[in-house]
Amino acid sequence: MLNSAVLVLNRHYQPVHVTNVKRAVSLLYQGVARALDERYRLYDFADWASLSEAVGEETLRTTARGIRVPRVLVLSVFEKLPRMRVRFSRLNIYARDGDTCQYCGRRRRRSELNLDHVVPRSQGGATCWENVVCSCIGCNLKKGGRTPAQANMALLRAPFRPKWTPLLRGSPLSAHRTWLPFLNLADAAYWNVELSDG
Repeated sequence: MLNSAVLVLNRHYQPVHVTNVKRAVSLLYQGVARALDERYRLYDFADWASLSEAVGEETLRTTARGIRVPRVLVLSVFEKLPRMRVRFSRLNIYARDGDTCQYCGRRRRRSELNLDHVVPRSQGGATCWENVVCSCIGCNLKKGGRTPAQANMALLRAPFRPKWTPLLRGSPLSAHRTWLPFLNLADAAYWNVELSDG
């Protein structure tokens, strides 16, 4: 429970980070942030703790009382939206492609996947977001050092550089329904969409 995800918004209700419950309760207690409920009402720590006694939802138990787990926090002072870019890494490519081979469309365990250069490095292809896709080992071996056209294989979708979203900083599956009004719907749809075979 302490490591589950909490969305953090700036003062203008824009998402800036995803943190864990332990850190969120600490921010709430210190007065740095306020908790936001499902009806978009803000609460400081004392009010949130007293509300927790009346509501029997997810709660953290202390020796004195139970405290409802906040799922959305609003920072009291912070206004800026951080300029973040998604780090080019194996994990983030797997997340972008939904752990799905971009050639055969089968979802695989990460241990059964690797990365493929759409335009092979031997033909001048770069190692960048726009040229690397998630591929199963079988499709990667079949394609070899050729382009998809040369290997007579089709990509499910062209690779692209994803825009930053708080969902990517945590697990794409960690989003709560209470977060949806604060997320860019296009980004949320991208991270949650089921990839098709064709």
